[in-house]
Amino acid sequence: MTFSIQRFSASVTAFVFGQPFSTGAVIAEPQFVQEKGSGLGIQQEAGSSAPCQYVSITEADDGIHIRYALAEGDAIYGLGQNMGKLNKRGQLFKTWCSDEFRHLPDKASLYGAHPFLMIKGENNFALFIDYPGEMTLDLGFFDTHQLSVHILTHNVRIFEFTAASARQQVRDFRSLIGQPYIPPRWAFGYQQCRWSYHDKNAVDEVVEKFRHLDIPCDSVYLDIDYMEEFKDFTLDQHRFPDFSNWVAELRLQGIRLIPIIDAGVKVAESYSVYQEGCEKGYFCKTETGEEFQAAVWPGLCAFPDFFQPEVRQWWGKKYQFLTDQGIDGFWNDMNEPALFYSPQGLEQAIAHAEQCKDRNIGVHEFFALKGAFDNLSNRREDYQAIWHQLEDGSRINHEQVHNLYGQKMTQAAAEGFKQLDRDKRFLMFSRASAVGGHRYGGIWLGDNHSWWEHLKLNVTMMPGVNMCGYLYSGADVGGFAGNATSELLCRWIQFAVFTPLLRNHACMGTRNQEPYAFDERALNIMRQHIKLRYRLIPYLYSEFMLAAQNNESLFWPLPLEYADPAAQNVEDQLLVGRSLMCAPVLESNASGRYVYLPENMLLWKVRQHDEFDLKIMSQGHHHLPLELADMAVFLRPDSVLPLVDSAHHVEAQDLSSLECLVYLHSSAEYLLYHDDGVTHNWQQGKQASLKIKVFYDAEKEIQLDVKAEGDLPYQQLKLTIVDQFEQAVVHHISID
Repeated sequence: MTFSIQRFSASVTAFVFGQPFSTGAVIAEPQFVQEKGSGLGIQQEAGSSAPCQYVSITEADDGIHIRYALAEGDAIYGLGQNMGKLNKRGQLFKTWCSDEFRHLPDKASLYGAHPFLMIKGENNFALFIDYPGEMTLDLGFFDTHQLSVHILTHNVRIFEFTAASARQQVRDFRSLIGQPYIPPRWAFGYQQCRWSYHDKNAVDEVVEKFRHLDIPCDSVYLDIDYMEEFKDFTLDQHRFPDFSNWVAELRLQGIRLIPIIDAGVKVAESYSVYQEGCEKGYFCKTETGEEFQAAVWPGLCAFPDFFQPEVRQWWGKKYQFLTDQGIDGFWNDMNEPALFYSPQGLEQAIAHAEQCKDRNIGVHEFFALKGAFDNLSNRREDYQAIWHQLEDGSRINHEQVHNLYGQKMTQAAAEGFKQLDRDKRFLMFSRASAVGGHRYGGIWLGDNHSWWEHLKLNVTMMPGVNMCGYLYSGADVGGFAGNATSELLCRWIQFAVFTPLLRNHACMGTRNQEPYAFDERALNIMRQHIKLRYRLIPYLYSEFMLAAQNNESLFWPLPLEYADPAAQNVEDQLLVGRSLMCAPVLESNASGRYVYLPENMLLWKVRQHDEFDLKIMSQGHHHLPLELADMAVFLRPDSVLPLVDSAHHVEAQDLSSLECLVYLHSSAEYLLYHDDGVTHNWQQGKQASLKIKVFYDAEKEIQLDVKAEGDLPYQQLKLTIVDQFEQAVVHHISID
């Protein structure tokens, strides 16, 4: 085995073993390559130039093993979409995109595979393991003083990031993998989803209630029941008649429909998508060249081989069936891919049952029988039966590239959208994902539950997925499975107003989860905080776009920002952009929470979205009273928060009047980004900005400096300035 060292910069090095599969995750080119010859066994002792105390990389029959020594105080962050706290030390993870419904605490893998992790403490470095198959990451689970990675291959590229700060390590990583997907501005509005709104009347009722009850909303989702027999790129004309005119009518009300697209294609000779794919050989095959089939929603399905560019092009064009009818947003689902059962697996389970028939089976035989049916879905043997054809004509087993399948599906969609309309931004996000897929779409965080633990999980996941470039992301607000209480949904919305994807989604068989489905008090609370979300859109959109362009994160953990020892243990507060910190209430029946402020901050306690209840809070620990109607928004010192009035939907917002809340300590500056929100013209420099500076002059008088560049909608600016003595001053100025 040969290995080489690739240098991308002074602080980014890749160790390349064997001949790794090209995942497409890293699009940057190394500055130079140093060949190291053959043999494997890198070992760096403490005191050497290694970024960590000790590292060994060894080869074995079952793949490559990497071991790092962990100091007592080292914390581990990252790993994208995974279970656990912000600090993931002590846990065991696997990278294997999984159709996982329950999200229990010991679940080792979810829908995404994001093997980027950061070690902070006595050791300070980050790792990215560029491999699309399974690996195990033991973060001190078996040995508390050792980080151990087992990669089931001898061909892999391992990146080390050794910049001095965690932020720079993330910037270096993101500079390798490219800028993220940019959604349209309207996709920052509130979105309502359920499996399922079964017909046109059900959707119309949802829209009517949102508008009648003055709850802002930008989109309603169509789950699988809009299709004819669950077939992709079809419509049930009986339940959703006159579809294109209906889409246009809803658009006049500021509502967009977002249909789901699944990975499996129903096996039916009368179905044109299957027939065409079958004739052209576009579906995944078995080792002997037969079409691989497994069941999903429509029954037996074939699965497009997205590893072939020709197949991606074919699939991407299929979205035109819906875009021609006015649709400009989609969500890709079931693309791990999820397999309910294979014919072979079902046959084996039935044969097992037949063997037990008319017998008095004991406990061990019973559990073996039960397992034969319980384990029908997503069997490893079924994934191993899939083979992909690559661009060069060679073939590769699915198990080696499993984590790329869903990403390749979303890549197909993104490439298709470019062919349909190169300038237009489409909404696109996926369930399955891998590093590199952030360039093609966002993600939602999977089929969670209406549990308080999963609200907490939403908080701890956001920084990790941001690090991997998935800025447009969010959880199913309120929880997908189970029955949300009004209290849980209120508290969840109070956090989710900060996540770019704000979508309430519930499962079939659960209680209705729209805000109006709860009592009047809860409805009023949710209405106020959804309206707050719309007030925050100038800030959230600006921070999102600047983070995307500058390889930054929107959500950032306090332990990675502040050296303060007390901040190192804060798991349930996050920085949101440059100006804000959020501290959501994450417990039931709570009338407040404890917060730790690593610096003085201005608290905006929001009960009414358009009223300021402001208080300066000093650095340190505090108990913060927060009734159910209250949520906390914290401004950092010398920060500016831009706001506009709420509206029924994003495109109806009046952007002529801008309001800014300023917490002035010495000099506060803010650069507010703006573009048209619907095209990619920002890539050609067609963007605008408003630079706001509030400062003290030599006589300690407050001065303002406002500079506009480009085509801005803002004409009037109102500034509410709170100084360090808690004195509030209001200024009104015109923007030239």
